[in-house]
Amino acid sequence: MDLRTGTASAVDTGTSGVRRARAVVLAVSLAALVAKAVIAAVTRGPADVRIFEAFAAAIARVGPLGIYEHPMPDQPVYNHPPLTGWMLLGFDGLRQLGIPFGSLIRAPATLADLVSALLVLEILRRRRSLRTATACAVGCALSPLLLATSGHHGNTDSVAVMFAVLSAYLLADRKSPCAAGVAAAVAVGVKLIPVVAVPALLVAAARGGRPVLGRFAAGLTAALLVLWGPAAAAVPEGLWRNVLAYEGGRARLWGLVRFADWAGASDGFTESLHGDFPLLFVGVCAAAGAWCAWARPASPAYAVALSTTLLLLLSTASAVQYLAWPVVGLFLFGAVEGALYSAVAGAAATVVYAGASAVRWDDWALHLAEAAWVLLAAGIVTGLRRVFVEAPPYADGRPPAAVPRAATAPARESAPASPVP
Repeated sequence: MDLRTGTASAVDTGTSGVRRARAVVLAVSLAALVAKAVIAAVTRGPADVRIFEAFAAAIARVGPLGIYEHPMPDQPVYNHPPLTGWMLLGFDGLRQLGIPFGSLIRAPATLADLVSALLVLEILRRRRSLRTATACAVGCALSPLLLATSGHHGNTDSVAVMFAVLSAYLLADRKSPCAAGVAAAVAVGVKLIPVVAVPALLVAAARGGRPVLGRFAAGLTAALLVLWGPAAAAVPEGLWRNVLAYEGGRARLWGLVRFADWAGASDGFTESLHGDFPLLFVGVCAAAGAWCAWARPASPAYAVALSTTLLLLLSTASAVQYLAWPVVGLFLFGAVEGALYSAVAGAAATVVYAGASAVRWDDWALHLAEAAWVLLAAGIVTGLRRVFVEAPPYADGRPPAAVPRAATAPARESAPASPVP
C-alpha cells in the first residue's frame, strides 16, 4: 500500500503485475528507439553531427589523448571528457566499415533513453503505485523532447544523465555501492554535467554506513583514475583548458540570461551572469542534491533528479540539446511534471531544428523555451513536495500495514538494510 495515495504498491500487485509493467515499458521504449533510429537514418541532423564526425576523424589520426592539443581551426573547441574520445575512435572505425556516422553518433543517446525509461520504472515501483511508476516510465520513453534531441541531434547529454540515475539505482535499490561508484564515474566521463549529482551520491552512501561509503568511493575513485588518469598525465594543460575550464558560449537564448536580456538588463549584468555566476550555480545545484540525499538517503535518485533539473534551471548556457538534462529527473518527480515540460520543450526543440541553424532561435522557439523554463521551475517545486510526503521504501518493499493513510508527514529516513525485490 502506498501511504501517500492509499493505492496498492508495486510489490502488493505481485510479480505478474511487475512483469506486465516491465513488458509495457520495454515495448514502448523499443518503439521509441525504432522511431529515433529512423529519424537518425533519414535526417542529416544539426551541425553537431558533422562536428563530431570531424572530431572522430581527428582522433583517428592523433588519438583520444592527442586530440586535446591538436589544432582544429575550422571546428569548435573539443571540450568532451576522455571517455567520449574513445567512443568517437570506435565510431570512426565503424564508419570505415560503411556504417553512416550520423546513425552512429545518435545511437548512444537513443539507447540511453531506453535504459532511462526502465530505470524510472524500477526506481518508482518501489516507492509509489505500480500504475504511477508505469505512467512515468512510459512518459519518459515517449518524451517528444528526447525524440528530437536523441533521434535528430545526437549528443551525449542523455547518456551522462542515464549513468547518474543508474548510479543512484545501483546504490539504493540494488545495494551495489562499488558498481554505483563506477557508474557515477562513467557519467562524468561522458559529460561533466552529472558532477553536480556526485555530492548527493556520496551523502547517500555515507548515510548507508562506512562500508557502503568505502565501496562507493573505491568504485568511483578507481573508475575516475582509469578514465581521466591517462589524459591528466599526458595532456594536463589541454585537458584543463578544453574541458575543465571550458566556459561555453555567450548566447542569450535560455533561462536567466534570456529573461535578463528580455527585461532590458545591461550588457555588463548579462555578461556577469555568463562569467561570474556559473560556478556558484553549480555549487547551489550540488548542495541542493546533497541536502535531498541527506533527507531521503534511501532514495538518492530524487537527489540526482533535483541536482540535474536545477542545473538547467540556473544554467546560463544556451544550447538546444541541454533541454534534455531534466527530462528523466522530472519523470522521477511525476508524470505530469515530466509530460508538460517534455511537450513544451520538445516543441521548442522541433522549431529550432526546423530552422536554418540550431544556434539561431526564432521568436516562437524563444517563447516556447520561456514557457518550458517556467514549467521546469514548477515541476521542481511540485516534485520536491511529492518526494517529501512520500513514504520511504522499506527493505521488503511493504510499508507497515498498521500505519494509517493519514500519516503522511515526512519522517526521518534511513537507507534500507537489504535490497528491495
